Amino acid sequence: MISKAGSGHPAGSLGMVEVFVTLYFDILNHDPKNPDWPMRDRLILSNGHICPVLYACLAHSGYFSPKQLSSLRKFGSPLQGHPERTKLSGVEITSGPLGSGLAQAAGIALAAKMDGMRFRVFAITSDGEHNEGSHWEAIMFASKYRLTNLTQIIDRNKIQLSGNTEDIMPIEPFVEKYKSFNWHVIEINGHDFDEIKDAISQARNEYQAPTAIIANTIPGKGVSFMENRYEWHGKAPNKIETKKALKELVSHDK
Repeated sequence: MISKAGSGHPAGSLGMVEVFVTLYFDILNHDPKNPDWPMRDRLILSNGHICPVLYACLAHSGYFSPKQLSSLRKFGSPLQGHPERTKLSGVEITSGPLGSGLAQAAGIALAAKMDGMRFRVFAITSDGEHNEGSHWEAIMFASKYRLTNLTQIIDRNKIQLSGNTEDIMPIEPFVEKYKSFNWHVIEINGHDFDEIKDAISQARNEYQAPTAIIANTIPGKGVSFMENRYEWHGKAPNKIETKKALKELVSHDK
């Protein structure tokens, strides 16, 4: 998708495959044939640049034809470089500006509690977003209102656009910071399906605080020349690189 578009964000998209697959095919209470169903779980993608993995899961869940995936970032396509809520079924928020998604998720979670609705809210965020003050305001807000129906899954891939996260703006000790804000914290291997499912199950059974699942991931997972390299945060592979990447991914799948 990204290669055909000539632009996009492969590292984070590949790094969150297992998380998104687990959510869409094992966890979320949703109905592609009725995307506005009031009782659906809400998935809020804050780091909208990794939308290729979101689009792929939406397509294979039945929200639209997988054939449409090749239109990523094309003029007039509903599959824009960052998700646009009014253009595509299954997209809950328009995202792009980092640091705002958790606030929107927290607002939705609070509204659900006020209305007596029992759906859950899952916020996907990036570690680089923790550079943003608005993100920390949302952390405090969710804690104050004990939004136990809110689960944040953080892509802890340790890279961002122009370098390694800890070099640009260190956020460690990460677990301790969230705990100090009165969040329930679980740290996992973001590529292990069992760990992902177990963490979400723990979050469902937490009745005192919102849950932050820190998913340690490898950006560019499965493609040797992309893994752990911040240069692939927002860089499209050329035809030769794409051929090599797909060969490696198919090999891993076998």
